[in-house]
Amino acid sequence: MNILYKKFQPDHFEARYEVHEPQDGMRLDQFLQRHFPSFSREQVKEKIKDGDVTINNRPGRMKPNTKVYNKEQVTVFIYKTIHEDEWWNGEKLELEIDPPIIYEDEGLIALSKPPFMSTHPTGKHLFYCATVYCEAHCGHGTHSVHRLDRETSGVLLVAKNPKAANKYTVYFEKEQVNKCYFFIGVKNESYANKEEFTAKERLDTGGEGLLRVLIGYHPEDGPAGKRAETHFRILYEEGKYILGLAFPKTGRQHQIRVHALAHGFPLLGDKIYYGSYPMFQSFKDRYAKPEDYAYMQLPRHALHATAINIPWEGGRRSFICEPPKDMTDWIRENLKINYDIFLEETKVTIEDYFNKFSK
Repeated sequence: MNILYKKFQPDHFEARYEVHEPQDGMRLDQFLQRHFPSFSREQVKEKIKDGDVTINNRPGRMKPNTKVYNKEQVTVFIYKTIHEDEWWNGEKLELEIDPPIIYEDEGLIALSKPPFMSTHPTGKHLFYCATVYCEAHCGHGTHSVHRLDRETSGVLLVAKNPKAANKYTVYFEKEQVNKCYFFIGVKNESYANKEEFTAKERLDTGGEGLLRVLIGYHPEDGPAGKRAETHFRILYEEGKYILGLAFPKTGRQHQIRVHALAHGFPLLGDKIYYGSYPMFQSFKDRYAKPEDYAYMQLPRHALHATAINIPWEGGRRSFICEPPKDMTDWIRENLKINYDIFLEETKVTIEDYFNKFSK
């Protein structure tokens, strides 16, 4: 391992790498790009020229073609810029920078993760991340126990030390965790109008190219894909829209979103499965058309990890957080529903389900 030290803060990232024998004599920009593959060669060169890269015990500003040698240490600073901003229809979105902590003890944080916050630093998303936020809160390193997609909001468990990380990770690995997601779906011609059912379509796993973001589904009894299971409970229907709960039994990539599509109600705001891969790409590259924004209605897929139920001191414990403002506002503005009463009834339904199916 080349990395000797790393530290994330809400506004900057610092890391120190050691040069190993196979990199002896390598150009500095080439060495750095091995560790920051999401940065282009030109971006790496700019960082070196700006003085954000130093080689320990070498004075002065480095150059991209500076050679690095075995056992030397290279320190890199990356500062927060506009590359993590989120935009919707020409307007910059206001991101929640101080999300609530639902629960905390000496080993665990249960965070209400807002939409667009990554679980942990990856690619260009290095600062607006749950683990970075928790590290700033704790004053020391933290560990992600499981993950939520960047657009998915909701309950996220973050461990405060390696012992707690191992303890809670095992619960997920052994499928001892009950999870509940709240969603807004849009009915299409394949919708079967069932109040409660279990989806068991097998799902592709994320691979190369398109398969990294576009997951396909296959018959339950076929050889393609991997086993996946989601129990759905439809709570409310009005026109073409439905509100419901999803209880995933497995944890495949995009599982709830793909199973919802397979059963005729892709999620509102889902640019891939309610839209299409070309539409997803147009939003990603910021050339979506006005009609695309009108069709999506929300800047992100309407999926919220509303509750999680885990083994706890000889019994079990649930952590619950209400849907965030974007989903709540859409429901209040578009559906004829007493949302406050609906929310309280939904909490009861979730706990009843957890009590019935807790492992």
